[in-house]
Amino acid sequence: MVFSSTVFLFIFLPLVLAIYYNPIFKSRAFKNIFLLIASLVFYAWGEPIFVFLMIFSIVITWFLGLKIANSNSKTVLTLGISYHILILFVFKYLSFFAQQLGLLLNKDWSVVSIALPIGISFFTFQLMSYLFDVYYKKAEVQKNLLYLGLYVSLFPQLIAGPIVRYEQIALAITDRHETYDDIVIGIQRFTYGLAKKVLLANYLAQIADNLFDYMVGNTSVAMAWLGAICYTLQVYFDFSGYSDMAIGLGRMFGFHFTENFNYPYISKSVTEFWKRWHISLSTWFRDYVYIPLGGNRVSKPRWIFNLFIIWLFTGIWHGANWTYIVWGLIYFIVLLAEKFTGYTGKSKYFSHVYTMLVLILAEVIFRANTMSEAVIYLGNMFGVGTTSVIDSAFIIYIKSTASVLLFSIIGTTPCFKNIMTRLKQTRFYMIETLWVTLLFMLSLLQVVSSTYNPFIYFNF
Repeated sequence: MVFSSTVFLFIFLPLVLAIYYNPIFKSRAFKNIFLLIASLVFYAWGEPIFVFLMIFSIVITWFLGLKIANSNSKTVLTLGISYHILILFVFKYLSFFAQQLGLLLNKDWSVVSIALPIGISFFTFQLMSYLFDVYYKKAEVQKNLLYLGLYVSLFPQLIAGPIVRYEQIALAITDRHETYDDIVIGIQRFTYGLAKKVLLANYLAQIADNLFDYMVGNTSVAMAWLGAICYTLQVYFDFSGYSDMAIGLGRMFGFHFTENFNYPYISKSVTEFWKRWHISLSTWFRDYVYIPLGGNRVSKPRWIFNLFIIWLFTGIWHGANWTYIVWGLIYFIVLLAEKFTGYTGKSKYFSHVYTMLVLILAEVIFRANTMSEAVIYLGNMFGVGTTSVIDSAFIIYIKSTASVLLFSIIGTTPCFKNIMTRLKQTRFYMIETLWVTLLFMLSLLQVVSSTYNPFIYFNF
């Protein structure tokens, strides 16, 4: 079940809100247990089998957490982290590993295929962060198994993040206070995210899919760039939209999740971009991998190695494909170059163009099914194997998509947010309410009328 579906919007969410805020059963215990049950139903809707894997992982982690709290044993921590890495490897990477090994041994091991549980990277990273937080005394151990289960399975952030750390919401599980403002702000934030997803991301996805899947090697330079730009915009609105919806939903139930995006496409360096993009993943690797390895407080060769490990892991985290690994290593090289040259992005226009160029080219590799497809598409973008610089198909696409592209580009900046902030300080403060209502109605109409609803991060 995804947030931008009719089942979620018209049945699941209204029903959960109605029961959660019922006037009879108001205790915190009832609300938490009900949210846990609702979250398990939410996950089981798409994963009726793998929901038991998640429950088993929660039980194992709860047990190991108690052991760590009692003994502060590094051995127990290592055992817990090893278990979660093993789960990730088996379900996410074993098939890929078997295929690559089969190629080396000249064997056909493509039959080794294991289904990928939805959101396994997200809930596994949350469980690992819980063990780390308990071991490093950043949070108290959760003695109530059901409450630990609620932390992991909480449906707003379950299948696509943000990666919420236990220390961030440990107190809220037992001592949160839902307010009217929380509900209003939550609805507004959810609506903005829904609009990003169904009005922009889904539209951009259709263009990107057409150009990537059907026109590789038989297109113009302009069309190749159009596809790459549309996909770059799609990724942002798809994932940031889902994060907005998650943050908004959490707010409706009194949980305050941290921000996951901060207008990354206005960055003037790739280093700045990664401080603004998928913040929960970047900070997770920083705090639980990079710093324990020594961070930048080590010799220069060791520091380069630490940086290499982080970006290798970041690429692998996204999926079992060489394209993801190469994508991660490209960022390693670019970030290393920026650090060695002392690049800070002081030149306003050049810095932004340079940063976006790196991002767009990297996203082509991220989007491609294979490295050979990525190389062909990148060649198309620079005139290799293309039919022309600009063709009639490009003119048709631009005429039909210009308004959405323009709106999307503006939407990657704080422009709309700044306008609404200023309007709220004037007598036109009700305009935001009208604007949110309009977006919600348009989004609902799109959800009802369209069956095209992809989500890039659904299986991460």
